[in-house]
Amino acid sequence: MARVRYTDKDVDLVARMMRAEAEGEGKLGMLMVGNVIVNRLKADCLDFQDLRSINDVIFQIQGGNYSFEAVQKGNVFYNRARTTERRLAKQTLDYWRQHPSKFALWYFNPYGECPPTWYDQPFAGQFKQHCYYEPIADTCESVYSY
Repeated sequence: MARVRYTDKDVDLVARMMRAEAEGEGKLGMLMVGNVIVNRLKADCLDFQDLRSINDVIFQIQGGNYSFEAVQKGNVFYNRARTTERRLAKQTLDYWRQHPSKFALWYFNPYGECPPTWYDQPFAGQFKQHCYYEPIADTCESVYSY
């Protein structure tokens, strides 16, 4: 059973976002970005309480901007999904989770050291250039369920 319900269009959206946000970090880096997308859909809490679909997650607007920079900048995100990224997206949607993105709801590339918190949430770990952040304990139990 998949971690979340999804369609072929959702697979394409996740694949395109994974590539746009983390292609330079290889397959594992792209899987981690995909995992954050799935976690945000599962997270019925914090800023992600009203997200009900992959489309909602990808195109969420917070503070007047899209949550994912790739949607705003549009460069790679608006290219067609490739087979490799589609396969990785399905893997993430179906079952894949790994530290430091396992329970993460946020990530970013600080072009320097990872700060100890991001949006007041604790640092979970780093993979290559991306820093990952989990919700504060006991604030978002839905992220920790499979």
